Amino acid sequence: MTTASDLIAKRLYDAGCRYAFGIPGGEVLAIMEALDRVGIKVVLARHENCAGFMGEGAHHHDGAPAILVATIGPGLANAANVIANAHQDRVPMIVLTGCVPARERHSYTHQVFDHVRLIEPIAKAAYRVEAGNAALLIDKAVTLASEGRPGPVLLDLPIDVQTMEEEPIHPRRQALQAVVPAAGDGLEQARHWLSQAERPIVIAGVGVLDEVGAEAVATFCRQFRIPLITSYKAKGILPEDDPLALGGAGLSPRVDAHLLPLIAKSDCIVLAGYDPIEMRVGWRDPWPEGARVIDISAVANDHGMHQAALNFVGDVAASLKVLGAGLLSRKNWAAGEAAEVRRKLWAESGADETWGPAAVVDELRRGLPREAVVTTDSGAHRILLSQLFACYRRRGLLQSSALCTMGCAVPLAIGRKLAEPDCPVVATVGDGGLEMFLGELATIRDLNLSLPIIVFVDEQLALIEVKQRRSNLPPLAVDFGATDFPAVAKALGGAGEWCRNRAEFAEALQRALQYPGFTVIAAVIGKRAYDGRL
Repeated sequence: MTTASDLIAKRLYDAGCRYAFGIPGGEVLAIMEALDRVGIKVVLARHENCAGFMGEGAHHHDGAPAILVATIGPGLANAANVIANAHQDRVPMIVLTGCVPARERHSYTHQVFDHVRLIEPIAKAAYRVEAGNAALLIDKAVTLASEGRPGPVLLDLPIDVQTMEEEPIHPRRQALQAVVPAAGDGLEQARHWLSQAERPIVIAGVGVLDEVGAEAVATFCRQFRIPLITSYKAKGILPEDDPLALGGAGLSPRVDAHLLPLIAKSDCIVLAGYDPIEMRVGWRDPWPEGARVIDISAVANDHGMHQAALNFVGDVAASLKVLGAGLLSRKNWAAGEAAEVRRKLWAESGADETWGPAAVVDELRRGLPREAVVTTDSGAHRILLSQLFACYRRRGLLQSSALCTMGCAVPLAIGRKLAEPDCPVVATVGDGGLEMFLGELATIRDLNLSLPIIVFVDEQLALIEVKQRRSNLPPLAVDFGATDFPAVAKALGGAGEWCRNRAEFAEALQRALQYPGFTVIAAVIGKRAYDGRL
């Protein structure tokens, strides 16, 4: 017998999914068992929010949609944040929930609310699976989650439907491929602008995180010697030790003070898969009116953050090839403005400080191999890390860059490490962020993962405290007491160390990379350590 759950599980396996994350409940037992039976490992998390981030972490290695399993009522309610995050951060995700049968929906009320109506505003789509529709809806969900701007899709599975026999009568459809803008007056105009440009610049974002897109951007920049600015999530699509790489932008006014004037000077701006959902308000209309801006994206501009003179909706990688085909490279930025900006950004980074948050980031980069992956939580340390930590590979720095939700770093690292055990993975988090989801340390223990966790210890929500002072407000609800993080780590089955200088941190990091379990490295930086850094 083939059940609806079997069809869903098989389609997800065929889509490349090998992990599902969540917390079991009586309403999802059948779909979980079906996932396990086809070879998709079901991983127990300690909170549904973290389960979703674990799924995203795995996705960043295998490219398959993340799978989040949440039971009825509070299970899905707990997951709402990470579903909204997947929608804003453009992460393909299939959310599988259980619900009461249709015949009981209006007479049984315990834990019952309308899952579909809750999730519809924060997902690409939400469907309740009815008898006979499982094959159709899972194919539709996988396709929709992955095409255009990727995002989450909910399948709400009544308990009785999960075990109903069903025939896969609907043929599988492939994801739609964007059309390359290969001809037309607009394309010739864009090629003319590029050929004449003396100060071109490329801005890239989440639309080119895939291998083909990242390679196309790197090739395009090198071919025409064009400097590259990326969003935080797109760091590493051009290795950041390349002279053309200007680093990531998004949330730092200090960095914006250098990059935005450079953009204003540019005579040809190419947007390659750039989605301004990652950017702060200073990136709204960041170039002068009438600027020569070429926007290439998989979907039409509906965000309103900027407008471009020429817009191409299509495959970004193929479009870049068409845009540059047959054109000769030339010497750009002859006055050296782009190189000077790169120099100033590094000079002002504070990476050479004796001790502090920049020193932690500097020692972290020195102590890790080029191919390592780092995850970071939201907060002041994330902004600093996104500027200072050089990425040499795409998806080398994982974070919540659009929704900027706290509590993501550790579960992102869990999913990423689980999907590629031989890759060094390190999580970085503020002390407030780690305290939100300490239970996931037990998840790492149970999975037997070698995973260093760097905690920036300042006993306050530093980014909010900075904002309060800038607004002449008192430090309200931002300070908290000290936690003995190494002791907590040991109590949960891991190792822990305190660090108060560069030497202690460097030595602790190397021990943690060799340790078979998780290690919490508590780096004490003190209050107001980010002043003048953001």
